Amino acid sequence: MVCAAVGKGREHDFKLFKRSQVRMAPSIECLGDRGYQGLQKRHAKSRTPIKKPRGREISKADKRRNRGLSSQRIVCEHVIGKLKVFKILADRYRNRRRRFGLRVHLLAALYNLDLLCPR
Repeated sequence: MVCAAVGKGREHDFKLFKRSQVRMAPSIECLGDRGYQGLQKRHAKSRTPIKKPRGREISKADKRRNRGLSSQRIVCEHVIGKLKVFKILADRYRNRRRRFGLRVHLLAALYNLDLLCPR
């Protein structure tokens, strides 16, 4: 299921996530990208890739872990790509700002409906 939050102007994803105050059940596993470093403090069952330390190399075990995580996260990236088919999310929004949140939530609802209706 897709849940969306919108902000005014350019805002980092993790900052928007913190401001939206979305509460996840403790049983849900959250997979984030590198921008979500620190998500473990808010949700115990969350995983983010390990960053390369400055001036050093990342270990082979960490590389394998990051690759496994990215192979699971690709599903999320495909959902984002499907939502960007609607150009409202891919391009600059040039209509009334008041309606943007409503339209994004409608797109998320359309995608959720598509998930529920088998073809």
